[in-house]
Order: sequence, then structure tokens, then C-alpha cells
Amino acid sequence: MDLFVLSLIGLFILFLLLFMGMPIGYGMALIGFCGAVYMMSLGAGFNVLGIFPYQYSASYNFAVIPLFVLMGEIAFRSGFGGDLYSGVHKLLAGLPGSLAMATVGACAFFGAICGSSTATAATMASVALPEMRKFRYNVKLATGTIASGGTLGILIPPSIIFVIYGIMTEQSIGKLFMAGFLPGLLEASLYMVTIYVLVKIHPDWAPPAPRTALRERISGFQKTWPVFALFIVVVGGIYRGFFTPTEASAVGVLGACLIMLGRRQFTRENFIGSLLSSGRTTGMIFSILIGAMIMNYWLGISELPMKMAEFVANLPIPPIGILASILFIYIILGCLMDSMPMVLLTTPIFYPIIVKMGFNPIWFGVLVVRVVEIGLITPPIGLNVFIIRGIVKDVSTFEIFKGVMPFFAADIICVILLVAFPQISLFLPSLMG
Repeated sequence: MDLFVLSLIGLFILFLLLFMGMPIGYGMALIGFCGAVYMMSLGAGFNVLGIFPYQYSASYNFAVIPLFVLMGEIAFRSGFGGDLYSGVHKLLAGLPGSLAMATVGACAFFGAICGSSTATAATMASVALPEMRKFRYNVKLATGTIASGGTLGILIPPSIIFVIYGIMTEQSIGKLFMAGFLPGLLEASLYMVTIYVLVKIHPDWAPPAPRTALRERISGFQKTWPVFALFIVVVGGIYRGFFTPTEASAVGVLGACLIMLGRRQFTRENFIGSLLSSGRTTGMIFSILIGAMIMNYWLGISELPMKMAEFVANLPIPPIGILASILFIYIILGCLMDSMPMVLLTTPIFYPIIVKMGFNPIWFGVLVVRVVEIGLITPPIGLNVFIIRGIVKDVSTFEIFKGVMPFFAADIICVILLVAFPQISLFLPSLMG
């Protein structure tokens, strides 16, 4: 049987296994093993199973993943979400929809340190939603803001998805981190503009809050400066070349521990809980990552990605049309899959196509991260929506999805701007040399 056809059959079987409920890491490893056995030998298949798990789990470069996960867990359990939200709100008080805007700002900074979109959404739902309800904010605006704001965490560095994309494509993780910074600020700004427009159209959705005095704004910042300092040390250290992303993750863990200690939250229960939770998350990530690498080995033998790249590049369609089709596929997949498995599963197929068409891989990585995060707020899955639904029992899932729709439109505008103006993503990486 032709290897190209066999590879397509293998991918079809993989998707079938995933829809039947098989964990994605095991599914990819199984297909990769069977493909290696069929194309080479049984011994070669077992060699792949024996070598790849150790090769990737023992690699120094992969240490960045558990360390950033641990940093996020410690930061999450430090409980600074409330102070961060309060501090940002004092800075924005007096603007239309200031509480919702403060939620977006707090989500951006909390997500950058925490590194988890779902944890950001859960924290802000517990912290910001009671405040917005107290000031009689429309429930669609309140829940839609939190669900959408949670997606900012993976775009603003440090980001586990950027780490995985960089490892799989052999791109600089530091440059990927820097490439996500300005698009993250752009997305947060678009969300705030969306809130402003919604409140102007529907003034009753967000009753005005009183302005705060300068002294109160300063006191609000004093409670949040450790978070800003940790962000500047980790991201600024990578940007200036003081340390590698792996070293930055270790510095981040130390900084998160100091914040937890300074907030008097450094208890045995919190620390051990952080270790256990990060261990479970890392185990899940590595099982998917190892499975993806085994499948990638099989795809490399079959030459499926290269043949698809040649086929797509020769289509009578302009490159921008092909790029738009790929991004649309990511948005559709985002409705059905979590972001990390999606990136691991699709990058080996789409990346050669992008390179063949001459697009910048760093820029493409930013686009991928942005569009897969849109999946967190799109039906039928919309993981952030269901997390908020689990916390807010008296609001229907349909109402939350309705609240998300204006922010979904802002997401699409952001993607269009990133495609039209690549320098938004590439300006900071170009300064790193």
C-alpha cells in the first residue's frame, strides 16, 4: 500500500480512537508504534517505544515545562488574585464598565504568571464576579468578560503552549515568548474597547462606579507590585539574555515561593498541594508530548507532511488563502479539543506547509496560540465557559455563551490584525538578535 494513503488511514484511525475516548497521548503513541512496525519492523517499533519516553522526559530543555507549571501552581495558591483585581480596578475606576475592564487587566497579568487559561478563569470568576454582581452588572457582560479574559494567559509569556510549539518546530522559545507579548496587549485592549462599546450601547449593563483618589490607586499598586516584579524578572531576563527560558522558569519558581512567603500563604498544605498538582499536570503534558513525538517519527518516515506541503503549495490559491484555511481549521478543532493536544497533533502537519509557503514560523506560532485559545470560549466545548458555569450555578451555559460572542468578534479582529501586520508579533523578537 502507498505510504501516503497508509498515513491518511492512520490519522483517520487516530481521530476515531480519540472520539471513542482513548487518551490522546496513548492514541498517538499507538498509531506511531503500529506505523513504525508496518514500515520497518517489530524491533524498530519497540526501539521507538524504548528510546523516546526517556529521551524527551530526561532532556534538559524539557525541564522548562514542569518548572513553569510549578511556578503557576505556587502563584495560584498564593491567593494574590483578589489584590491584583482590586489594584487594577482602582487604576481604571471611573471608566464605563471599569469593573469589567479591571477583570480583563487582572486576567492578563494573573494569566501571565499562572500560565493557565482555565485557572485564570476560575480565579477571576471567584474574585471578580461577586463584585460585578454587587454593582448590578449584566450577567452576560460579567461572565463573558471572565471567560474571554481567561484566554489571555497563554498568549502573554511565559506560555506552556509556546514552549511546546518551540520544541516541536525547533524555534527559539525566548523569541516566541517575546512574540506573544504585544499581541497579548492588543487582545486585552480590544476586549476593553468591546466592553466600552457594549456599555455605551447598553448603559444599564454596567452602572458607573465612583473614581478613586490618587492615594487609593497607589495603595492598590503596593499590593500588586510583587506580581509585576516577578513578570518583569522572568520575561525581562529572557529578553535581555540574562538567562535561558529554562533558567527563567527556575527563577520564576523561586520568585513565586517568595511571593507566597511574603503573603504568609507558604504553608505545608499549599506547598505540597502545588507540587502534587504540578506533578499531575506535568505527567499529563509529558504523556501527550511523548505520544506526539512517537507519532511524528512515523510521520517523518511516511513523508506525509512533506507531501502535503508540496500539494498545498502547488494549489491555485494564494498563500494567504491557505493560511486562512489553516486558521479556520484550528478554530473548528478548538470547538472539539483542548488547546495542547490540538497543537501537538496538528503542528507536524501544518508546519511544513507554512515553511514551504515562506511564512515566518515565529509569527505562525503566535497565530496558532491565538486561534486555539478562541476554542476555549466557542461551543460546543468552550472549556472556560463550563468552568464558569460550574462556579456560577444560577446562570445558564447559553447565557454565558451569549455574553462571550462580542469578545469572540474581538478575537477575530485581533487575528485579522496579526495576519495583516506581522510586525506586531515580530517586532520584539527582532530586537533580540
